[in-house]
Amino acid sequence: MGNKKYSILIIDDDEEMCLSLSEILSKEGYSCRFTIVPSEVEILIREADPDLIISDIRMPEIGGIDLLKSIKKNNPAIDVIMITGYPTIENAIMAMKYGALNFYVKPLPLLQLKSEVSHLYKIRSKKNSIANKTGEEIITHNEMMKKTLNTAIKASPTLAPILITGESGTGKEMIADLIHQKSARSNMPLIKINCAAIPETLLESELLGHEKGAFTNAIERKKGKFELSDGGSIFLDEIGDMSLKTQAKILRVLQEKEFERVGGTETIHVDIRVIAATNKNLRELISKGCFREDLYYRLSVIAIELPPLRSREGDVPILLDHFLELFNTLYNKNISGFSREAENVLGKHNWPGNIRELRNCVERAVIFCDGESISEEELPSQYLEYTNFAIEEDIESILDNHNREAIFKALQESHGVKQKAADALNINRRTLYNRMKKLGLK
Repeated sequence: MGNKKYSILIIDDDEEMCLSLSEILSKEGYSCRFTIVPSEVEILIREADPDLIISDIRMPEIGGIDLLKSIKKNNPAIDVIMITGYPTIENAIMAMKYGALNFYVKPLPLLQLKSEVSHLYKIRSKKNSIANKTGEEIITHNEMMKKTLNTAIKASPTLAPILITGESGTGKEMIADLIHQKSARSNMPLIKINCAAIPETLLESELLGHEKGAFTNAIERKKGKFELSDGGSIFLDEIGDMSLKTQAKILRVLQEKEFERVGGTETIHVDIRVIAATNKNLRELISKGCFREDLYYRLSVIAIELPPLRSREGDVPILLDHFLELFNTLYNKNISGFSREAENVLGKHNWPGNIRELRNCVERAVIFCDGESISEEELPSQYLEYTNFAIEEDIESILDNHNREAIFKALQESHGVKQKAADALNINRRTLYNRMKKLGLK
């Protein structure tokens, strides 16, 4: 395949597993990094910008499910696959619920895993190709949303700071992109930073840069996001999550257009346009003493509030059609639409995750649809009134299939000697017999 840009981060407290899996996937042409310390994940995500994370579920420092929730909250574009040596139906359900694409039981079925990673790489490449050709479109027929877009377009040519507010998934980053594209700085970079995704101890360095020796791992001088965006614009996402100390540094950049790198004395002057966004109520944070009032007024010279999808009457059907067309192209399918039952289900849904949730729903439905239209049964399970028992049955079937393959392979390699097969599977002989009986193996 020969692609070195598709990046994979492996997280497992078993260093031997990390080394082995990293070596196997590196030979396939991927760029691999790993850590046995889950607390390092946020730093590694920032440094490696992975497309895919493969993470163990059971680790001593932090649970894999908690880690999965954190990754998907702060970096929803990263694909995640979970692995485990201790398979339970509860963990499998939780992994799928919180956004894992798949889960594998150790010992890992390497051919299947490599095939899935290859598929994810091809999908990511195609997504990037489509995005580069078409860009992200803001689709709406709703009058309230049209007024919001008009405000953003009118504000674009100015140099005034802009504050975009709205629930998660409403499209704040897309509005920031639109503002930059319509501005006089469109030929210069729009540097983006998610303030919630970076530990507070590192955020100041990420924004302002640092000098060599400023702290333990500062082995060389590094320019910060403000310096990199000089002459262009910077998008500060989730600005409501930063500390008062960091807020003071941002205020100085807004007021004076200057700062010093961490550990430095040279004053650096920049010409930047600041666009900020948050899903938090900043006025409420001000009243609690958690957000600076002076920074709020500096940022909100122009304030744009995005309505939630549930308030955008008439937009759900056209967004469903838009994403269906997009994912038909992406997955080489020719699905004509949604069945009446599926439309009813989606029409009644409240969409708490807004456009991001709707997009993910359509993508998953397209992937699993084998017919001419998407039926109710092909929608993600959370949109249907299925019982947990039905979900558990599906997952138990997956686990059974994996166990059957692992036992069959162990018996083959041990030439039918059950004690040797049990030892290879790290279980006792009685457990092997019980599993074979359950799975109908003789």
